[in-house]
Amino acid sequence: MAGVSVDALAERADRTSGAIYAHFGGKDGLLLALLDEWRDATSEAIMADFEADAELEDRLRSLWRNFVAPASDPAGMWVLLEHELWLYVCRNPDALQRVAQRYQQASTSLAQALRPDDSGGLGRLLIALLIGLEMQRRLDPEAVPDELAIAGLKALVGGAELLAGGLTGHRGVST
Repeated sequence: MAGVSVDALAERADRTSGAIYAHFGGKDGLLLALLDEWRDATSEAIMADFEADAELEDRLRSLWRNFVAPASDPAGMWVLLEHELWLYVCRNPDALQRVAQRYQQASTSLAQALRPDDSGGLGRLLIALLIGLEMQRRLDPEAVPDELAIAGLKALVGGAELLAGGLTGHRGVST
């Protein structure tokens, strides 16, 4: 992202740089808009599958499938852009709050879809596990077969009640 100018992006999109600034405020806004569009399409697919599947394992299978190879982006480019965004935020703290809000919204929606009564951070843990598993799979696809990823997600969701109870009982940790 740092190596691409607004002019180059505008030219590639057959627009002017002024149009990019007017609609998105610059490269940051354009990247977030693109990521939000992919995230929203993926979220819609996940929620539709959740409504169709009552069983937890089927829901987790859908979550994993839609995360690593969503129908709207089978190559998983949106996740690569999310990684790029994370690196960008690490280098540009001014963008931190906006990106943190995006992740908070996503984690809350995910947790409520799986466990409406969750207050222990299940969504944040699920997103962290999904991202980590996706990164490992991208580096070595055989290291993270679907069944391993689903088993990990299932263990996390199944242990969420224990974790929530344990977090409130440990010193120095609050929820």
